[in-house]
Amino acid sequence: MAFSEKIKSFFLNQFIEIQKNGLSKDERYIHSPQAADIKVEFPPGAKIEEVINFCANNYLGLSSHPEIIKSAKKGLDERGYGMSSVRFICGTQDVHKELEKKISEFLGADDTILYSSCFDANGGLFETLLTDECSNSFIKMFFFVTG
Repeated sequence: MAFSEKIKSFFLNQFIEIQKNGLSKDERYIHSPQAADIKVEFPPGAKIEEVINFCANNYLGLSSHPEIIKSAKKGLDERGYGMSSVRFICGTQDVHKELEKKISEFLGADDTILYSSCFDANGGLFETLLTDECSNSFIKMFFFVTG
């Protein structure tokens, strides 16, 4: 058996074990905006049912709040759909700095850095705390990849 076939067989057996133990996560199709209640089709092809949404980070219901949607539409009209990459590559927009300044003032902090995801925030935090300019690039890459 070739190496690639051994690897394929290994992962297939792992996947079968995960499914057998009820640990696999199957996709649910959401047919409504994110809210406290959502319409879900699960498994695919099943009747769509309304359920309580315990899985989203939308704790305050802001993702479907009319004022947030209105503000997002205004932002799309004025700025388009974002930077198309991270700030490190494309630069920082003036609205980023304005928001960071307002957050700093609100918190009474010297400065604020906005990150687009927890992954980026963890990378920025741990790389800053645990490395310096003399650190080996592999160490830095470890922090980047592991978040």
